Amino acid sequence: MTAFSLNPDQTARCAELRTLAAERLRPLAEKGDPGHVNRPLVAALGELGLLDGLFTSGALDLCLMRESLAYVCTEAETALALQGLGAHPVHAHGTPAQRERWLPQVRTGHAVAAFALSEPGAGSDAAALALAAEPDGTSGDWRLTGEKCWISNAPEADFYTVFARTSPDAGARGVTAFLVPADRAGLTGTPLDMLSPHPIGALAFDAVRVGPDDVLGEVDRGFRVAMTTLNRFRPSVGAFAVGMAQAALDAALAHAAERDAFGGKLKDLQAVGHQIAEMAVRTEAARLMVYAAASAYDAEGPGGPGIARRAAMAKLLATETAQYVVDAAVQLHGARALRRGHLLEHLYREVRAPRIYEGASEVQRSIIAKELLG
Repeated sequence: MTAFSLNPDQTARCAELRTLAAERLRPLAEKGDPGHVNRPLVAALGELGLLDGLFTSGALDLCLMRESLAYVCTEAETALALQGLGAHPVHAHGTPAQRERWLPQVRTGHAVAAFALSEPGAGSDAAALALAAEPDGTSGDWRLTGEKCWISNAPEADFYTVFARTSPDAGARGVTAFLVPADRAGLTGTPLDMLSPHPIGALAFDAVRVGPDDVLGEVDRGFRVAMTTLNRFRPSVGAFAVGMAQAALDAALAHAAERDAFGGKLKDLQAVGHQIAEMAVRTEAARLMVYAAASAYDAEGPGGPGIARRAAMAKLLATETAQYVVDAAVQLHGARALRRGHLLEHLYREVRAPRIYEGASEVQRSIIAKELLG
């Protein structure tokens, strides 16, 4: 298989996922409460074996799964992705006891995970984290004190992968990753009312005790845990964006073929045809870059040459493209696309956040430039 085409099995799997999303997942998503974790939906993802795929699939297969779900049901795609983002550090860096305690429940959808990196004063600049992990006497434990903000699935997750500063004034070299159960004393959270319909909240840590058994990876090496997780998932954020772009493009094609305008159909206007052509070209280019980045990850592994750059390129191009395509589709539809409940109204709210989370577009450009310019 090349990075630029799918084999028949992959094509069939994508079609199967779209059908599952339409028949099994979208009805559950429609019953959910926006801004809150939809546990029946997460459980269904587990029942269908999709959550298990987060840990058993390669990067390309993960992209195909996210793109297929996003095309039909963005809520299902996001619920799946957040499980992966929150639990991947446990899968990749956790101890046998940590993995045994949490991963089976994540796979079945009975435990909700969250990735707690961003803070009020440290979003894209992850090396500037201020959440303090202060030694607790001579016991070898720490006390976490500070805040996290813009955390997906907070405050309703069952456990958090939390990044805290264990060595002051050490930048990225002084951050440690901890697995923190949600019921740990001193940990509280509040939901945030956001444009995106998925749950996002803030967390407050009031001397929350963590010990050596809670460390993910090595002490003061948590930045590596964060970056390897993000490099794994950034191409698939691009796949999420491509799925939304394709859904918007297909909606525009259908509307242009059906809509009467100026004595003919909307599609007969050259300006409309050119606009749709541009939308299609950009969507396909983004898709190919996502597939190429994921294929490189599968071939080279997380530490391979150019992996971070490829992941950044894929996320940057795909998320910016999806914003353009969804906006263009809204423009072609006119006012009807802005009505609450319309597919494009939903996509318009969904498509904005991926340009910010897991590293804003400006951060992706910085990663790319740093690798290119040395």
